[in-house]
Amino acid sequence: MKTSLYILCLFLGTSFAFGAKLPKGFTAIFNGKDLSGWWGLKTEDPAKWMALSPAELKKKKKASIEDIKQHWTVKDGVLVNDGKGLYLSTVKNYGDFELMLEYKTVAGADSGIYLRGVPQVQIWDTTEKAGKWKLGADKGSGGLWNNGKAGAPGRDPLVHADKPFGEWNSFHITMKGTLVTIVLNGKLVVDKAPLNNFWDRKTPISERKPLIKRGPIQLQTHGGEISWRNIYVKELSPPNAD
Repeated sequence: MKTSLYILCLFLGTSFAFGAKLPKGFTAIFNGKDLSGWWGLKTEDPAKWMALSPAELKKKKKASIEDIKQHWTVKDGVLVNDGKGLYLSTVKNYGDFELMLEYKTVAGADSGIYLRGVPQVQIWDTTEKAGKWKLGADKGSGGLWNNGKAGAPGRDPLVHADKPFGEWNSFHITMKGTLVTIVLNGKLVVDKAPLNNFWDRKTPISERKPLIKRGPIQLQTHGGEISWRNIYVKELSPPNAD
């Protein structure tokens, strides 16, 4: 409990200076103008596309960029997706990192953030009882929903921290090894929970073959408009680490 409180206080003291200046030690991975540095992926095992030949990968990236141009736009420094198409994915792959960003969504939307290409930090419409409450949406956004059934570590957020529709929500996500800590709107919602292996739930992600130590950050689209801004990353492992 003391550790959780310490982490919370640390994040509250250092995070969420969005729109003012770049947080210390972080790099902007969205330039506020266009889709440079991004391509498109869906829910797919990173090991498979990483194993493509250079020519095949180039072809895949080219086709994906045509797709994201149809569904992602940039206006006044904000990324907007229409709820369709491939997920916006960083061209660069990351190992251990901190990610800070803001998002704003609409009623009925369902989205998320993939870490190293693995789903996902969940984003819900948490207000509609007739919607996805039966899946856990009533508990709030920020949990590692694909970690399994209710009760699995990190699967559901520790507290409901979502802001009302029309307001920007702020994430601060830290990934070290397979452990993920998530702060949503200044509240600790996941405390050092392991991100499960979505591709083979019987095998811990740290033991999967081939082991993916670096992968993209992906912004998921899932049936409702969602906007993103102020997307910053701090790398915690050397860029050329295995």
